[in-house]
Amino acid sequence: MAVDTLARLFWDRVEQSGARPAQQFKQGGVWKTITWRETGEIVRELALGLIALGRGKGDTVALLSASRAEWVQADFAIFSAGCVSVPVYPTYPPDLIAYVVNDSGARTIIVEDPSQLAKVLEAQAQIPQLEHIVVMSGYDAPQPPKKVMTWATLRRLGRESEAAHKSTLADRVASTRPEDVATIVYTSGTTGPPKGVVQTHANHIAAVNASKQSTPLEEGWVHLLFLPLAHSFARLEAFLGVAHGLTTAFAENLDKVAENLRETRPHFICSVPRVFEKVYAKILAGVEAGSPAKQKIFRWAVGVGRDVSRHQQRGQPVPAGLEWKRKLAHKLVFGKLHAALGGRLQFAVSGGAPLSRDIAEFFHAAGILLLEGYGLTETCPALTFNRRDRYKFGSVGQALPGVELRIAPDGEIVARGPNIATRGYYKQPQATGEAFEPDGWFHTGDIGTVDPDGFVTITDRKKDLIVTAGGMNIAPQNIENMLKADPFISQVMVYGDKRPYPVALVTVNPEELEKFARAQGLLTTEPAVLVKHPKIVERVGRIVEEKNTQLQSYARIKKFAVLPADFTLDGGELTPTLKVKRKVVSQKYVDVIEELYR
Repeated sequence: MAVDTLARLFWDRVEQSGARPAQQFKQGGVWKTITWRETGEIVRELALGLIALGRGKGDTVALLSASRAEWVQADFAIFSAGCVSVPVYPTYPPDLIAYVVNDSGARTIIVEDPSQLAKVLEAQAQIPQLEHIVVMSGYDAPQPPKKVMTWATLRRLGRESEAAHKSTLADRVASTRPEDVATIVYTSGTTGPPKGVVQTHANHIAAVNASKQSTPLEEGWVHLLFLPLAHSFARLEAFLGVAHGLTTAFAENLDKVAENLRETRPHFICSVPRVFEKVYAKILAGVEAGSPAKQKIFRWAVGVGRDVSRHQQRGQPVPAGLEWKRKLAHKLVFGKLHAALGGRLQFAVSGGAPLSRDIAEFFHAAGILLLEGYGLTETCPALTFNRRDRYKFGSVGQALPGVELRIAPDGEIVARGPNIATRGYYKQPQATGEAFEPDGWFHTGDIGTVDPDGFVTITDRKKDLIVTAGGMNIAPQNIENMLKADPFISQVMVYGDKRPYPVALVTVNPEELEKFARAQGLLTTEPAVLVKHPKIVERVGRIVEEKNTQLQSYARIKKFAVLPADFTLDGGELTPTLKVKRKVVSQKYVDVIEELYR
């Protein structure tokens, strides 16, 4: 059979790679590896179990879990059963879970553990059509509530019903067409309620094939997956693991990523910029705390690294003398960073939000290539990517094979290609009509440029552009990234639409705040009190003034406020991919903003 659906992609890999490692995960404090054949057996049992539960072809099945091996197993079981997979962010509260399950019409939901089960049970009165809740792990109630079953029970149901449903499963895998809906993926909601993006098997196969051409990976390579699989970026990473025959290692959680990197020693990783920003800030803070001699060695090493980087970016060979210095810089300074990332990292991919050029250039100077790409949920999710042999820092790379790009008169990036989900938004014809043209062109909502070499630069979201009372256009993300490059600052939101000048809401890195307070002899260590101290405000003010010198006069931050707490997922200020929800922050701190304009 042609490998033109996600189910056939998976079963082709199981047939090809049988005894080779497919998944790694921590179990009882020890890493366990299972093969493609073992993964296939789990997926087969789950798919048969779903059919036994009455799930028909085209039925939706929701998935509510953090990223783990079972998530991917469930995903491919849903595809194999001919059903439609509906990811739900594990950070969603009960009301949002109910919204997604109801909107998609799912009658079965697979949840991670008792805590996620509790949220579904709390919301079940709002989900009348829900028939089954399957719990992946940690649930062993002797008499589970009606509708609730364990992962093991679903697998056992699949085994016991194999004789009855084996031919049905084979038919579902064989008869699913590329143009059939594979999944409905709900946007993370930066600009309002989540919208379900209808994605076909053909969309995802096109994205996988384009990515394979752009990023050669070797069978058997290990990658550590830690981003939320409910987001399309991590989903593509998981699909590429199947397409290439990679070993997908699943991080225990975000807090354990640093430890898991050293343990699994990945060949590449995919991440959002926030992770790289934190690593960068930690390195700079460590240097600042070191002796003058160590600071001097670090600056020398970075200078050498930048010189090497310039040669590599121009495609020139590194001179012998410079290569000797590079090896010494690695031994004295950068080797520790490489070891912290596992020691065999070939490159890293950044996506989901803008990456600061300063950070990309620093990592390259340290010998680690960060390749930035760009896309949206509607593009499954990639449109452009920097290649290992063709990259420009500050850009998001060139269009992927098969993707056409154009810049609209107002600067918006418009795209067309086989990976774009032209079926639009589930049950939202008006929103679909606004974003998708009849001839397949998709309006991304992002403002950008394309240089003569085809490299795309994103300047801002169309809806995020600030137009001041004086009629000047300001791209807030550029200013925010500049300010966040200083390790003292954690998050920034620039505000100023229809106002006389831009202002900034700033949060401070808690570790740096505590360190600074100790050095200044400040008596309190309570962050909410500390951020109001004149010395802290003055410290942030110096950063703002320094960055203002790099901006046009109309774009300079005239006033700022240091907020008492960082933006968080739990606080509602960040999306699951750690982007700032501007509307939420603006509403939460409306009094602070108004004070800045008095």
